Amino acid sequence: MYLHDTIAAISTPVGEGGIGIVRISGAASLPIARSIFRAKTNGGLKSHRFSYGAVLHPATGDLIDEAMLVFMKGPNSYTREDVVEIQCHGGTLVVSRILSLVLTEGARLAEPGEFTKRAFLNGRIDLVQAEAVMDVIASRTDAALALAQHQREGLLSKRIDIVKDGILYALAYVEALIDFPEEDIDVAVESDVLGRVTPALAELTALIDGFDEGRVLRDGVSVVIAGKPNVGKSSLLNTLLKEKRAIVTAVPGTTRDVIEEVVNINGLPVKLLDTAGIRESEDQVEQEGVRLSLDRIPKADLVLFVVDGSGPFTGEDEAIMRAIGSKSLIVVRNKSDLPARAVLPADPPAPSVAISTLTGAGISELRDAITAAFMHGHAIDGREFVAVSRARHRDALLKARVSLRNFVSNMQAGVNMELLPVDLREALDAVGEVTGETTADDVLDRIFSSFCIGK
Repeated sequence: MYLHDTIAAISTPVGEGGIGIVRISGAASLPIARSIFRAKTNGGLKSHRFSYGAVLHPATGDLIDEAMLVFMKGPNSYTREDVVEIQCHGGTLVVSRILSLVLTEGARLAEPGEFTKRAFLNGRIDLVQAEAVMDVIASRTDAALALAQHQREGLLSKRIDIVKDGILYALAYVEALIDFPEEDIDVAVESDVLGRVTPALAELTALIDGFDEGRVLRDGVSVVIAGKPNVGKSSLLNTLLKEKRAIVTAVPGTTRDVIEEVVNINGLPVKLLDTAGIRESEDQVEQEGVRLSLDRIPKADLVLFVVDGSGPFTGEDEAIMRAIGSKSLIVVRNKSDLPARAVLPADPPAPSVAISTLTGAGISELRDAITAAFMHGHAIDGREFVAVSRARHRDALLKARVSLRNFVSNMQAGVNMELLPVDLREALDAVGEVTGETTADDVLDRIFSSFCIGK
């Protein structure tokens, strides 16, 4: 990628729509715009002002489309370069023809994520904010969107800066002591340095501990509904989805395949998998359904083990419990509208919720139990939640914590002063991997290659 190039791409989804947008960024943006656009308003193309006009073929003068054009002079733009956006009718052909003209006039086609990458390289945003742009686009719940917006706005970066500032303070202090060896380290100096490192370590730990919750908000979770036939698994799926997705009959074994649907449960994106009833059967189709059910259980983040609360806990139930093994589970006692008869085993211990898919009783409590299984007491309201949500961030922060703990241990043990900065610099480099200050070029390429073209 060359930053002196002018790049262009279609920034709206492929297909027909009300509006299509062609985005251009780079030094030649305005000259290219002037070569293909004729404004029908006086005053020319002013920065951050929309102009109404027409896109014309520069060689033939043929009309391509009516359009609105906005010019944003750098550095007051998304990429901090001169940026032009042409808004035309959203047909596939017309947008493609305008892009083709822009490329003919001197721009090159942007790589995936190149606009955002330029925003990062030009210092407008850090790497956490850049990655959050795609998380905003991909968000499936309000809580996930709020978490991504917090990261995009720099709230997570501010927490990381607290860690960075503590490390920098300690590094400056230790290096000053190395430069002036006559100033022996004493208890007061050690206390002062550790007084700045300790809060940085605490913030690191808080960020790392919040990763599981941040990840599930960003990526969602997989929840398998399992149980023997005719206990209400498909009815539970329909109830949680609030629509009739699975066929429900009184005939045991109605569900023969795995049905997958995504649902928003208290702000948590949940992929629900309704499975075939698990039992011994001579029906080959049902056997395949049971095999698929047993295959999905180990891969799930959580299992909803549905039992008939109005009947006895049978050998089939016990076999399913053994198949679930050590997986995280919630026992769902369905048919609470009928007299309770099921006596559940105490081992292994698991949360238990009584529901009725017929009346809707207990469904709210079940939704809360599913949320609690992943959020561990953290408020799921993304408007108040700032967290690490990518494994790349978590891994870098883990490295930083190891190095910072090594520094504290070595300092307290009286290790040679000249060796102490090594741990601090390693911690600083690890923190810099998160924000992009010390991130390798190949990692940057991999990150931005996952973006859509035009963003």
